[in-house]
Amino acid sequence: MFYFLFRAVVLVPLLRWVFRPRVEGMEHVPDTGAAIIAGNHLSFCDSFLMPVMVKRRVTFLCKSEYFTGRGLKGRLTAAFFRAVGQIPVDRSGNGAGRAAVETGLKVLGGGELLGIYPEGTRSPDGRLYKGKVGVAEMAIRSGAPVIPCAMIGTFEAQPIGRRLPRLVPITIRFGEPLDFSRYAGMEESREVLRAATDEIMYALLKLSEQEYVDEYGSKARARAGAGPAQPPSLTVRAQAA
Repeated sequence: MFYFLFRAVVLVPLLRWVFRPRVEGMEHVPDTGAAIIAGNHLSFCDSFLMPVMVKRRVTFLCKSEYFTGRGLKGRLTAAFFRAVGQIPVDRSGNGAGRAAVETGLKVLGGGELLGIYPEGTRSPDGRLYKGKVGVAEMAIRSGAPVIPCAMIGTFEAQPIGRRLPRLVPITIRFGEPLDFSRYAGMEESREVLRAATDEIMYALLKLSEQEYVDEYGSKARARAGAGPAQPPSLTVRAQAA
């Protein structure tokens, strides 16, 4: 109840007034039943801009650090993420990926919408990076469709290292659902998981028109020191097949 009250009274009016996002393809988000909304990840604000535009509750698996910060800022951040219904996941240790998958499956098992970033981290430079296979495993094991969602403009609004967002045009674009039922029972196959994940990333590539990098974003961020990034001066647009 608090989620919907907080969303209707505070978040939706505030974010629509500040960012004025344009939403495309909302008809692809199902009114009922479990589904995975798989998005590109460009900015901190992705995790609350997209969910407040969807009528149904979208549960994201957030890194646990958002819930364990100290001081007033830490408490406010934790309260905010709890208020919008996000779930903390410890991403440290060897079992982090498995814990995220099992938690996501519980959300889907309840017939809810699960939000996930296949890249696993924010893009350091506005490009689209290689997806991790956890999203494919959850889709195959649950039977839930995957709705690709492209955030456009959020990198320019708030790249890594920028505290306050710029007011720039933002578009949230949903694509047609992807069905992976043909892979039922094959979630143990690494080749199947990679093929399904690549299909999801290609759908995001077409929707977002980002440049694609065949490398995990975490490696790119580590190499760059995860410092402040600037919008690329030249973006190579994806060509639809």
